[in-house]
Amino acid sequence: MPAARAHDDVLVHLRAAREHADRYFAEPIDLAQLAAVARLSRFHFQRLFTATYGLSPAAYLSQRRVERAQDLLRATNLTVTEVCHAVGFTSLGSFSSRFREIVGETPSAFQARYAATGAPRIPGCQVFMRGLVETAPEWTARQEKPQPGSAG
Repeated sequence: MPAARAHDDVLVHLRAAREHADRYFAEPIDLAQLAAVARLSRFHFQRLFTATYGLSPAAYLSQRRVERAQDLLRATNLTVTEVCHAVGFTSLGSFSSRFREIVGETPSAFQARYAATGAPRIPGCQVFMRGLVETAPEWTARQEKPQPGSAG
């Protein structure tokens, strides 16, 4: 028996969680975090989200990441590995298999197909400098340098 869709009073909370996933897709997000945003228990949130949007929260998040990866692979000269990490995947293997599952071709083949058009590509340094890629805090140079007054 399929799960019932969320009632309107709960739908606003599900939308908030979906918007949170859309906004912070490049960061590590887990079910507990999304459920907290929606103000629901993890299991209730999982059931309602899946019934309402047709995808589990994890599948929705990985789909969102793959969509952003497609943009980066089309328009930049970043490597597949750089794109993988920029959109929030931690494993190149899981990124590649999920990308192929959703898009129907590997990230490398996708990138090569768009590179063949000869359209100008945004250099990777510009992508990161202009904030066109959401970076995790540990990627910033500020965090690599010791802070004034800190030991070490």
